[in-house]
Amino acid sequence: MQFAERLNNVETSAIRELFKLLGKPGIVSFAGGFPDAALFDVEGMKAAAQAALTEEPGAALQYGATEGYQPLREQLTGFMHSKGVADVAADQLIVTTGSQQALDLLGKTMISPGDKVIVEGPTFLATIQCFRLYGAEVISAPVDAQGVQVDVLERLIVEHRPKLVYLIPTFGNPSGATLSLERRKRVLELAAQYQVLVVEDDPYGDLYFDAAPPPSLLALSKDVPGSREWLAHCGSLSKVLSPGLRIGWLIANPELLSRAVMCKQFSDAHTSTFAQATAAQYLKAGHMPAALAKVRKVYAARAQAMMDALRSELGDAVEFTPPAGGLFLWLRLTGEGADAGALAKQAIEQGVAFVPGAPFFSQNPDTATLRLSFATADEARIREGVQRLKRALEAVHA
Repeated sequence: MQFAERLNNVETSAIRELFKLLGKPGIVSFAGGFPDAALFDVEGMKAAAQAALTEEPGAALQYGATEGYQPLREQLTGFMHSKGVADVAADQLIVTTGSQQALDLLGKTMISPGDKVIVEGPTFLATIQCFRLYGAEVISAPVDAQGVQVDVLERLIVEHRPKLVYLIPTFGNPSGATLSLERRKRVLELAAQYQVLVVEDDPYGDLYFDAAPPPSLLALSKDVPGSREWLAHCGSLSKVLSPGLRIGWLIANPELLSRAVMCKQFSDAHTSTFAQATAAQYLKAGHMPAALAKVRKVYAARAQAMMDALRSELGDAVEFTPPAGGLFLWLRLTGEGADAGALAKQAIEQGVAFVPGAPFFSQNPDTATLRLSFATADEARIREGVQRLKRALEAVHA
């Protein structure tokens, strides 16, 4: 068969391929980017689903508007208001099938073959794949402990005149980094100055451990004249409520939003109305604050357990910046010529899995990096997994 040429620009996800190796009994997995299923608010979701079928069964089970189920759009605006975005209305967002569909819609509406886009280095692997699928040249802007380096970002914008800039400002995947308040304001200034679309992906922002992070770019845009029309914000309930609902949303200027709706019509017509109605009822019932408080506490303890174990077991063999939230810890092996890919294979033999860092870079991959997720293992399993990681590192160096 002769497949579409665009498929030559992408390859199978390294993370999905890794999952095929995880069938070994008893393995400790730090590989996935999943929330812990044991923390799902099952009773709250049952009540929400029942309410959806009781109050508006016809609407919940019928076809719906491509833009989204109106009661959910209204609840999501309330959710955004609680996060400091007071000026967004229900008709300024569309509901997507997970935030990943929002990224795909942005790719469809914005990217032509040969266009340039800028992403963080490292960044969410699926974003690199998505943008390349539409023919983009994906350029990497470096990240440090305070997020993307805005001075370098500006130079890249001037040099490449990209169609868009994609950022995960809060608890980045995989970096765990949080963009500082000063840099957030600068990013918005760059968007307005150079009239370049900035895409803010915010699936993890509610998963903070202690103090809340700086306001989102969307919340701050009211203070930076001209920035709002050059900003697209992607939100998601996957990490904070349930990935199985597949509920995300996109907030953008009206012209971009209308084109995204048109492309979504060609894709899935609309996100599941039953899932949307269930999510709307859950938010309406006010369950979210308690659910978030629970998962924040658990993930904070697990992140601390992982950092303590790494310091104790691996010492100066690794370096990392402690995350202030999210699901991930981003490590760098300090040994000369360190190769996280080789370590990953040995780690599987020792009964622990992680994701090597190289695939998260669109350019110039750092092969000494790796991503660990602390979300789905309890503290005892985390300690055991890190001990196995130590044995794997010793085996590589043997």
